Amino acid sequence: MADFRRPFRAPPIRKRPANVLQFEPHARKRKRDQRKSWWKANWAIALLIISPAVGVGTAWFWNARPDQALTLTAPIAEQYHATFVRCEGPSRSTCVVDGDTFWLEGTKIRIADINTPEVSEPQCEAERELGERATVRLVELLNGGGFSLQPVDRDTDSYGRKLRIVTRGGDSLGALLVDEGLAERWSGSRRNWC
Repeated sequence: MADFRRPFRAPPIRKRPANVLQFEPHARKRKRDQRKSWWKANWAIALLIISPAVGVGTAWFWNARPDQALTLTAPIAEQYHATFVRCEGPSRSTCVVDGDTFWLEGTKIRIADINTPEVSEPQCEAERELGERATVRLVELLNGGGFSLQPVDRDTDSYGRKLRIVTRGGDSLGALLVDEGLAERWSGSRRNWC
């Protein structure tokens, strides 16, 4: 007679019969691990593929061309009014150094959107003459009324000068020098004026 007080336990199966399907509870986990190991092995290739797309997307999002050298940020509303002269001697407060550099209340400012001929170390007589004309014209423009200084994507250049675009009524004074043939638009490198 069978003892019904103890529950029935089947003996453990050592071999599964051929007609029984095997259940793999971790098949999804194994696939996920395979995907992770592919990314670990090929992260450099994935980075090379994804990086240009991120760069183009960022440029598109900010509505800027990738080749654009300088981008304006929010303009400073403060208007500057000062009387400028040519810089002479070691003490400089509010004066013009050359066609694209000036001092304003003790701060040296480089006009960021243009490049003018050199007056301190010109390569030839033609560059010196054009640089002198650009310097005189910048003194006239700065003394012509109030102006604003707009920051660009970098605050200072390698010489410690503040990089700013000088505007009056929303128009760049540097662009005026370019239109008059006394400067060129800044392209990242200096031009040979000779």
